[in-house]
Amino acid sequence: MSAFDLIIRGAEAVLPGTGRTACDIAVKDGKIAAILAPGAAADAEKTLDASGLVALPGVIDAHLHLGHGKDISRPREPRDADVETASAAIGGVTTMVPYLMASEKHSEIFEGVRQVTEAGARIDFGYHFIISTEEQLSEVPAYITEYGAPTLKIFMNNRGGEGKRLGLPDIDDGFFFRLAELAGQHGGMVAPHPENIEVAWVLRDRAMKADPEGKGGLASWDASRPDFVEGEAVQRSSYLANVAGSPLYVVHTSSAAALEAGLARRRAGDEIFFETCPHYLTHDVTDPIGAVGKINPPLRSRKDCDRLWQGVANGEIDTIATDHVHRDISSKDNGIWAASPGCPGMETLLPVMLTEGYHARGIPLERLVEVLSENPAHLMGLTSKGALAVGLDADIVLVDLEREWQLTRDKVVSSAGYSIYEGKTFKGAIEHTLVRGRAVVSGGALVDDAVGHGRYQHRKLKGRG
Repeated sequence: MSAFDLIIRGAEAVLPGTGRTACDIAVKDGKIAAILAPGAAADAEKTLDASGLVALPGVIDAHLHLGHGKDISRPREPRDADVETASAAIGGVTTMVPYLMASEKHSEIFEGVRQVTEAGARIDFGYHFIISTEEQLSEVPAYITEYGAPTLKIFMNNRGGEGKRLGLPDIDDGFFFRLAELAGQHGGMVAPHPENIEVAWVLRDRAMKADPEGKGGLASWDASRPDFVEGEAVQRSSYLANVAGSPLYVVHTSSAAALEAGLARRRAGDEIFFETCPHYLTHDVTDPIGAVGKINPPLRSRKDCDRLWQGVANGEIDTIATDHVHRDISSKDNGIWAASPGCPGMETLLPVMLTEGYHARGIPLERLVEVLSENPAHLMGLTSKGALAVGLDADIVLVDLEREWQLTRDKVVSSAGYSIYEGKTFKGAIEHTLVRGRAVVSGGALVDDAVGHGRYQHRKLKGRG
C-alpha cells in the first residue's frame, strides 16, 4: 500500500508562516499529510506534476446566494448546486457559505436543503441562516450549536415593507439587539446587511424625481442609497452588537464611509470584522455596464475603490467574498430603477485578486491568502480549512501566475450566463482545483464525476461558546 494517495510535485506553495516555498505536498485520506522537500522520495498512488505552478489554499467564499432560477432563497434541486459550485471551482473556490433565506423556521427546511446541496455540490459548503422572524429567533441557540451555523445574517433594511421583495417580514433595532444577545450567549456572530433604510427612502424619492427615467444609471442608483446610509448602519450595528456581547461581521463593505465608521468602532474597542467584494474594488459609478452593475449596496466612486484596496493591503479589511447572485441577465431589464440588484462572481474571485491585487498593485500572495482563505476559515469557524498545513483538508488551488486569458460570455459557467468582467484580460489562470484531495478542476477543465463530492461543514467559532 502506498504511503500517500497523492503527491503534488514541482510547485511553489504559499505556506503559513514561511510564505512562498518550493516543496512537494502529500495527501492522504483527504488531508494534507506532509510538506516534503522538492523531489523527496515518497510513494503515492498518484502524482500530479505542478511544475511552474503556485499552490494556494482553496478560496473560501463566505458570502453568496445559492438559489433556483431568479429565486435566491435556497437551492431547490441538485443542479442548482452543481452549476454554481462548478463556477466556484473554476474560480478556485473550494468552500462556500451561502445564505439560507426563509420565512419558516430553518429547522423545518434545513435537512432538505443540505441534502439537495450535497447531491449537486462539487465543493464543500456551510450555510448562514438569515434571521427574520420570532420563530427563527427562538431557534438561534440550536442553529449555532446543533446545526453548526454560528454566523447569523440580518437585513437591517427590512422595514416598512422593504423585505416583501424577498418574502421577509419587517424587523427593527430591538429585534437586532435580541439576536446579538443570543449570538453572544451561545457562541455566534451577527452579520448585518447595514443600511439606514428610512433615510434611503427619502434619498430614493429625491433621486427618482430628479431622474425618473434612470438615465443617470449607476450614479443615480448610488445617489438613492449613498455611502453614509451604509456607514451610519455600520456604526450603529457594531455598537449595539458589542453591547449585547456579539462580535460583528460587516458584509459587502462598499465605501470608504462605511469602512471608516467601522474602524472608529474598532478603535473604540468593538470586535468588528470587514468583508468587501471584488466588484467594489474594480468597478465604480462611471462604469459603462449600466444596470448590469446594479448591486446593493451600490457601486461607489473611484476614491472608494482606492480606499478599499488600501484596506485590503494594510490589513484593515479581513475578508473578500463575492455576494454571488446567479439570476440571469434578464433580471437587469427595464433600466436602473427596475433592474434586480446583484451579480455573479465566484468564478472570477481569485482571478480578479491575482490580476488586480497581485500583479497590478503588488499585494503579496501571502496577504491575498489571508483575505481569501485564512481569515474566512477563522472567522467562519471552518477549522479544517484555510491553509496549506499538515492535518488540514487538502483544499488546494494550483495557478499559473503568468498566463493571460480573456473572459467572454460563452465561457461563463454560472447559470447567470454573464459576468461584469466580460472582455477583461486576466493574468493568473487556475489549472487545478482540489477539494479534500480530489480534483474538481483538472487542466483548467471541470471534472465531471466531482458532482456530489461536496460536504456540509459543521462550523464552530474559535474561542466562542
